[in-house]
Amino acid sequence: MPGQILFIQGAGETAHDAWDNKLVDSLARELGEDYAIRYPRMPNEADPHYQAWKAALLKEFETLEDGAILIGHSLGGTILLHTLAEEWPAFEPGAVILIAPPYIGEGGWESDEITAADDFSESLPEGLPVLIYHGSDDDTVPFAHIELYAMAIPEAVVCALPGRDHQLDNDLADIAKDIRSLAA
Repeated sequence: MPGQILFIQGAGETAHDAWDNKLVDSLARELGEDYAIRYPRMPNEADPHYQAWKAALLKEFETLEDGAILIGHSLGGTILLHTLAEEWPAFEPGAVILIAPPYIGEGGWESDEITAADDFSESLPEGLPVLIYHGSDDDTVPFAHIELYAMAIPEAVVCALPGRDHQLDNDLADIAKDIRSLAA
């Protein structure tokens, strides 16, 4: 049976169909048939609300088995991380991968809906692989947010990708390689 991946899209009008679908296609191409990727449409992508996306994530978690890899792009990654910090799922994820996530808190973005957190160490289980990727040429989420996450999740593997944009130039070959190395 192929490994499970849950990919959470970013926010914005047409993000699911015009932007993040290219990321999912790249990942599927790189991983081949060894992985089944779930790519749900998140509620009201043009005007996202934390509680609605969190509820959708918790429903998706019910379909996953131990070892499933959770990937979130942009605001989807931020919401994924905060959801996990607040409500751990019944299954044990194999890894959490964040792609260009905005940091909520001091030095990052403000939010009326997401509580700032500067330390995720207590809310994430010890030994859970957390990988964070961010392109240095991201003009949507400031590249400096990767350093804020590095401080908030000291155990995370932080992957700065020189010259890559917010969509990592629609090329997730590096992430696919790291997923394969996690499985080895």
